[in-house]
Amino acid sequence: MAKEFDDIYTEPEDVDPNTLDNLGPLSRLAGIWEGVKGSDTSPKEDGPETRKYKERIEFYPIDPQANGPQLFYGLRYHVKVNTDEEIITFHDQVGYWLWEPATGLVLHTIAIPRGLVAIASGHAKADDKKLKLKAIRGETEYGICATTFLEQAFKTESYEIEITFNDDGTWSYISDTMLRVQGQKELFRHHDENNLKQVEKPKPNPMVLECE
Repeated sequence: MAKEFDDIYTEPEDVDPNTLDNLGPLSRLAGIWEGVKGSDTSPKEDGPETRKYKERIEFYPIDPQANGPQLFYGLRYHVKVNTDEEIITFHDQVGYWLWEPATGLVLHTIAIPRGLVAIASGHAKADDKKLKLKAIRGETEYGICATTFLEQAFKTESYEIEITFNDDGTWSYISDTMLRVQGQKELFRHHDENNLKQVEKPKPNPMVLECE
């Protein structure tokens, strides 16, 4: 049963407008990052295919967001992935990374322009060097939604991502998407991983910039 709240309207008082100072573990993601050693394993008709890719991820701090008493600090992001073999974007993705300081809740929203959206969740402390988040099909709080074609041909049963913040200032991720591919008995593990280096420092969120 979902938790009931005594007061669902009153927003927090004295909210710090500076998002960069309140991102908890997500502070290490702010800025623009690039990685050139990505690896993607995806399903093809004649079996799994592994491709190498290069990636650029832009994280921009947003103003604090409140759901009544719930307060989030977060980053808006855009992922663009390319391969050396093709000019066309191999993978495009947008969404938000959100941090709730009061509970340690971390959210990762995903929107992919092939007709799939999801919300992955996890918990972490502000100084954690690893983040683990997951979205599961059928969950009404943190779940997955896709087009009719994807539901029939490449149905996403779960999505999981683990991020590691490295001592050299880079960060790495491993993501596993479990797919139910039409015509296959076993679930397919769609695997991605990369290591990213910062190429541009983060800028303050709009509320802070307007006050300067």
